[in-house]
Amino acid sequence: MKNLLEKLFILFLSSLLGAFLLQTLYSWQTEIRDPEEDWLRRQRDRKASLDTICQKDTFSKGKPNPQVASQIFVDERHNFIYCEVPKVGCSNWKKIILLLTLNLSRDVLEVNHDRIHRTHLLRRLSSYPSDQQVKLLNSSIKVMFTRHPLERLVSAYRDKLLHFEPFYVSVAKRIKTLFRGNPNSTDPVTFQEFVNFVLKLAPKDLDIHWKPMFMLCDPCNIHYDILGKYETLGEDADHVLRRIGAPDDLQYPDFKRYGTEKRTNSNITLNYFNKLSKDQVQKLKDLYSIDFSSFNYSFHF
Repeated sequence: MKNLLEKLFILFLSSLLGAFLLQTLYSWQTEIRDPEEDWLRRQRDRKASLDTICQKDTFSKGKPNPQVASQIFVDERHNFIYCEVPKVGCSNWKKIILLLTLNLSRDVLEVNHDRIHRTHLLRRLSSYPSDQQVKLLNSSIKVMFTRHPLERLVSAYRDKLLHFEPFYVSVAKRIKTLFRGNPNSTDPVTFQEFVNFVLKLAPKDLDIHWKPMFMLCDPCNIHYDILGKYETLGEDADHVLRRIGAPDDLQYPDFKRYGTEKRTNSNITLNYFNKLSKDQVQKLKDLYSIDFSSFNYSFHF
């Protein structure tokens, strides 16, 4: 009887130990997640959110219009198509495309920031005949990047209206004329004035730096293979470069043009939006409503 009890006790302890080991192993497995699978899951979630919006009857289906085709850059060597969304790291992407197109082994930061927007060495989809546009769209890896709509708006204001870039001097004068009656006023355009200017125009007439992202890249007609986000820029960029077979030494740079300034983030954006009226905020919410829903962004910070 004593031996039987001892055996039962040992069996009980063994069961407890086995259960403990199994639970520990399960915990390790759940804690050590596969980064690749996590990234793929996020891609599936982003595409599912977009598909839900695109299935609505309000969105026309067909070929991309010429304005959208002019936003798209083509690297035939790597079967790579990139839709430019300003204020979402587009300058660095254009530098990368230039290096890939010319098969140059150079650091991205060596490419001049201002000239990259004026060079004729980059091919836009709009420069191809319409039948070839369709072939390129069907055969290439298509990529677009998005950013929180309101953070992107604040970034555009800080970058274009507070630094007096040559082209945007005329925009600043136009805003000052509209809201001050004096185009030569020396005070910088305020964020409130900028917002009123944005809201005054029809969405199709907005500058590409603050035009809704949905209108720039037409993702219901162009089915992008990778939907990157500014919020996960480094990780998404690495996947894009690996997917298109870019050289191993080519990296997406962590570079900010105005290095003395803090990069626009949610806190900075919130500070700017606290200066606006409820009516202005609501109208901006309406203007960018499709961006919010299509790319799964929350209106709140």
